[in-house]
Amino acid sequence: MNIQIPWWKERVVYQIYPRSFCDSDDDGVGDIPGIISKLDYLAALGVGILWLSPVYRSPNDDNGYDISGYRDIQSEFGTMDDMKRLVSEAEKRGIKIIMDLVINHTSDEHPWFTESRKSVRNPYRQYYIWRPGKTGKHGEKLPPNNWTGFFTGPAWEYDAHTDEYYLHLFSKKQPDLNFHNPDVIAAVKDIMRFWLDLGIGGFRCDVINLIFKTSLADGKKRIALTGCEHYHSQRGCHEILAELRRDVLSEYDCFTVGETVLVTPKQARDLCRTDGNGSPLELDMVFSFEHMECDQIHNKWFKTPFRPKAFMRTLIKWQRELEWNALYFENHDQPRSVSRFGSARYRTESAKLLAVLLFTLRGTPFVYEGQELGMENGDFTSMSDIRDIESHNIWKLTEKLHFPAAVRWKMIRQTGRDNARTPMQWSAAENAGFSPNGRTVPWLKVNANKTTVNVETESADPDSVLNWYKKLINLRKKTPELTAGEFNPLYESGSVFAFERVSEESDAKRRALIVLNFGKKRRRLPAVLAARIGSMHNAKTLCSVSGTDYTPDASQPHVPQLHVPQLHVPQTGESSGRPNRSHRTHAKLPPYEAFIIEEKKGGTL
Repeated sequence: MNIQIPWWKERVVYQIYPRSFCDSDDDGVGDIPGIISKLDYLAALGVGILWLSPVYRSPNDDNGYDISGYRDIQSEFGTMDDMKRLVSEAEKRGIKIIMDLVINHTSDEHPWFTESRKSVRNPYRQYYIWRPGKTGKHGEKLPPNNWTGFFTGPAWEYDAHTDEYYLHLFSKKQPDLNFHNPDVIAAVKDIMRFWLDLGIGGFRCDVINLIFKTSLADGKKRIALTGCEHYHSQRGCHEILAELRRDVLSEYDCFTVGETVLVTPKQARDLCRTDGNGSPLELDMVFSFEHMECDQIHNKWFKTPFRPKAFMRTLIKWQRELEWNALYFENHDQPRSVSRFGSARYRTESAKLLAVLLFTLRGTPFVYEGQELGMENGDFTSMSDIRDIESHNIWKLTEKLHFPAAVRWKMIRQTGRDNARTPMQWSAAENAGFSPNGRTVPWLKVNANKTTVNVETESADPDSVLNWYKKLINLRKKTPELTAGEFNPLYESGSVFAFERVSEESDAKRRALIVLNFGKKRRRLPAVLAARIGSMHNAKTLCSVSGTDYTPDASQPHVPQLHVPQLHVPQTGESSGRPNRSHRTHAKLPPYEAFIIEEKKGGTL
């Protein structure tokens, strides 16, 4: 029996950070017409969904995540007519658009907030979270509680006009909405209907598990985010999401993915719960963060060396505990995955390995602009190159704490959000082909490696990262087990990992074996994996980073050791253990090797 799955599970999502994608009018800022001009490129890549980071009207304190008009397009990005044309042109190419739904907070320049701060009796006062402050021992004004924000410092800002404080978990120009107020929920529903009626396919819901503040009591003191126990994944949040699903989302053929900060697998399952018919009650899927924290101590600014084992174990845990994952290694808030999880020396190979992993785990893959090229972190040289408000706040805070300048700069270089926001590299031109005039200076510094890492150059190279992404996206589309198949971890030792995806169609069974050498050293192919491969029937190598054919019985003189049928093949549920050295094969996996072998049994496959 063929498995029918929702359209958003079968497609690959491509995230666009509009400011950095393509500039059509030579002002140094990407825009919607620029996105339209690249739709054929995106269709050829094979993506089926475009996620746009905010294009709404905004003062740009936080690059669009501070919204002053939910039904307006920011003028530097284009017009509402441009937006309608983007939706229409994308649909012609079989691509759906999803947008950021940023409802935890607005801009302090949103009409709701400008009204709210006029008077304590203003009708919009209750749209936000206002409270009187406290008085200190020496008569000084203090915030209502001890909460700290995501961008460092207190989560409260004093307003002299009304002598009260307002809550902001992020920038002081991003006041939090009050979801205890039914009028706020009604307004959010209207915003959602507006965009869904325009034809978009759904929403990425920004920090959605933080929207409900159960109480405003003091929080337990922490290194960061004091007070989060009062607003993180609260019961009231579930009730609001269920209401939005029931009253709005259920009326459209759309999907939602939540940015859910600090969630556990149990909390993620609760956010993605379904009814007896399998229909979602809240969100369709969530972005987990645990795998993106495997190189951190306490918070993202304090790094530890990357350990593939910790990374893979976390991914496998989420594969086991969540039915469907939102798969990602990059976005607009994270450093580039090659710089973080890969290798500068083996840039191409490590980018390809990460792609194999991304497209073979169970879930919907999300590709961030430029990831398909193997783009690396920005090559910034000073704080004057940095535009990100979070990075500037950290720079100021660490200066107050007397961190050495070299340490502070290393923190920004490794972790700052601008690493992912450098302009998309379309060509080797002076500004990477970002603007029509090659000399237009973009809003953020272009990476110097644009001369070799760009769409034009990689399109002409059959072995490029770009063409590898095209191959894998196409492979995922025509390989059912990579979308609907079960996930089974098989092997872990050192830097070598293996898992399989298995699906059954009628009387046929398909199995894909994925093997990764996640490191810079050559590794022997473990005997248990060689035996597993040797036991596969009607199998073939679908792809390998090195170009090696690992298919059983393939006439490859450099890998004859793969065929060792006398070796023991672990049965289901049996631990493979660490293979005895005397039973290892002589086959070597090159640095960052990754390959997929598919086996088909029965039916008319």
